Amino acid sequence: MTPERFTAEILESDLPVLVDFSAGWCPPCRIMRPVLEQLAADRPDLRVVEVDIDDSLDVAVRYGILSAPTFMVFRHGEPVLSLIGARPRRRLEPEIDAVLAAAPVA
Repeated sequence: MTPERFTAEILESDLPVLVDFSAGWCPPCRIMRPVLEQLAADRPDLRVVEVDIDDSLDVAVRYGILSAPTFMVFRHGEPVLSLIGARPRRRLEPEIDAVLAAAPVA
């Protein structure tokens, strides 16, 4: 993903965005893929976007991504949550919901 596309799809999104910073060589990232696909299908209030850290090194460096998977929630163009490592949906979703409920509405 180019920095320009990242800006358009994530930073300028009207919806909160869960960004999955992952890599093809990362087994935990592959484990998370169906979890994130299901989350995206079930949550019209949240966009889920995958960013391959090897293909988008500039973006990964800009946000200090050192491990994969790293999940960041962006709201109104700002990162409001960063989570490192795979986790079950029953843990991931409440973590996301907590930060979205706490974030002010613009």
